Order: sequence, then structure tokens, then C-alpha cells
Amino acid sequence: MGNIGSQSFSPSTDLVDLKGKVIIVTGGNRGIGLATVRHLARAGAKVYLAARDESKATGAIAQLEHEGLGPGNGEVIWLKLDLSDPRDAKKGAEEFLKRESRLDILVNNAALMQGDFTIGPDGVATMVVINYISPFVFTQTLIPLLQQTAKENNSDVRIVNVTSIMHKMVSVPNLKFDEPADFNLDFRGKYFAGLQRYGKSIHSYSKLIMSLWTKSLHRRLNADKTAPITVIAVHPGGVDTFSHNWPLPKITGFLARLAISTTDVGAYTSVFAAAGKKVADNKQVYQGAYLENKPTGKIAEPYKAVLDEALGDQLWETTVKFLGNIGVVV
Repeated sequence: MGNIGSQSFSPSTDLVDLKGKVIIVTGGNRGIGLATVRHLARAGAKVYLAARDESKATGAIAQLEHEGLGPGNGEVIWLKLDLSDPRDAKKGAEEFLKRESRLDILVNNAALMQGDFTIGPDGVATMVVINYISPFVFTQTLIPLLQQTAKENNSDVRIVNVTSIMHKMVSVPNLKFDEPADFNLDFRGKYFAGLQRYGKSIHSYSKLIMSLWTKSLHRRLNADKTAPITVIAVHPGGVDTFSHNWPLPKITGFLARLAISTTDVGAYTSVFAAAGKKVADNKQVYQGAYLENKPTGKIAEPYKAVLDEALGDQLWETTVKFLGNIGVVV
């Protein structure tokens, strides 16, 4: 059943007090992003809903306000964020830095789920730009503020990267990131070619890259013991974000949710990682962890390449070099 694994976790009772805390959730205008915003705002946080389209974002905020943000009575604010271009991702982070003097939690939720294999204007696959490179830029630009917040007494600063269990299904012989061209595997002629029509191959590859980045980010940030930041990657599980677009949505939605979760429950793992009491009480256990959803917050083993520190360093260095070449300094 779709809700298996969520029974031991409830956002209404199992989150830390978020009053006075500031949070960003990217891709927060729909799906599990919107549900994540809802749960965190109801725990009392000021949540920036980061999205590209203002009308969709303000519509989502109006929906949340109509539903009510009690009992925590948090606040939701739109932050313009366009991940299709790393330059715009940096602008989005810089705009946030003008508005706020603290950042407690960053949830990198936004992602392109499917689409044809395309190369963007800077020579890198569009899905890799949106799912990894722009989140990298956005996060790196916000790191100084996250670290500043982490130096406060009793701080609990966290970065949550929403990845996918599908990253374990990408088999790339001699995986490497020597140059930006290594971001552009299209899997034609590979075992995954049958999934290429739906963009699943490059999506899974982008999530493998994101998972590898998460591990590297954890190591780099926590070399500074004075500003501890908990960095976690999560797999939300199967989530019904599509049945409302099908014919007879009430019926098809019911059938879909026999196998997968509603968006409300699908956000549980992200919310657990972002603000769960269990993480707060066991920070060392969850540092750099990869979590799955059955049960919510289960620590699991990622794909073996994700644990390769040298590969993570190579990915980081190539990313920074690529960004420098297009005029983005991080």
C-alpha cells in the first residue's frame, strides 16, 4: 500500500519547533515540494517557496493560506528561482541573501523528471543542469549564511537533497567526471535505452550525480567543526503527482494510491530529514546519510560509486571549473 513506511512518523508530532526558523524549499509550488512547504510552515517556520513561475507560486501560497497554516502559523513567501540557467540560480540565492539574515534549512527538491535528451546552450545536458548544476550553484551561494546560522548556540542547520532510488540502477562502466562532456551520457544503445523515450535514463544519471555531490558536500562542510551542518540525501518513494491529469481522476487517483503515496505522505521523508526530531537527537548518525521511505527516514546504502571520495572530488572540481568557464563563480 502507498502509505506503508509512513506509519511511524507524523509531521504534526515528530518535528522540532520551527518558530523563528527560515527555510527554503525549491520546486515548492506543486507535488511533494508543495507538501513539504505545507508541513514545515505548519510547524511554525518562515518558508520560502522557490519556483520560477510567479503565478503558479502565488497560487500555491494562496491555496496554503486558504487551508490554514495552524497550529504553528508559519509564513510562506515566494522566491523567484530559475534552475534552467546556473546564472539565474545564483541570482535567486543572491536575492534571498538580501532579504534574510539566517537560513536554517535548505531543501533542494526541484527537479526535471522527464523529457528528451537535450544539450543546453552551455554544452551540458539540460536535465543535469536543472537537477544538479544549478542546485549546486544555489547551495554554494547560500553556504556562508548557512554556516553563519550554524555557529549559533543550539543550532540545527540542515541541507536536504531530494534524489531517487533510481540512482542505483545506473550502471556506467568507468564512471568519471574529468570534463563537462561526462555530464552528457545519453544511454543510447545501452541497457537503459528502452527508458530513454521517457527521459528516465538521464534523470537517474542526474540523481546519481546529485547523490555523489551530497556526500562530497557533507565532507567539505563538516571539516569546519564550528559550523556543523547536517547534509542528507533522500528518496521520497513513489508519489502520485500525475493522476489528476488523467481521465476520471477520482477513480484513477484512488487506483494509483493503492500502490504509491499521496504527495502529502510522499513528502514525509524530506520533512523527516529537514526537521525531524529523530535527526536532531542523532545528528552524527544522519550526517551524510541517504534515506529511503519504507519506513520513513530509513538509512540505506546508496549506489557504491556515491561512496567514492576521489570521484566526488573529481565531480566537484569539474563542476567548479565548468561554472567558472561560463562566468559563474562559487
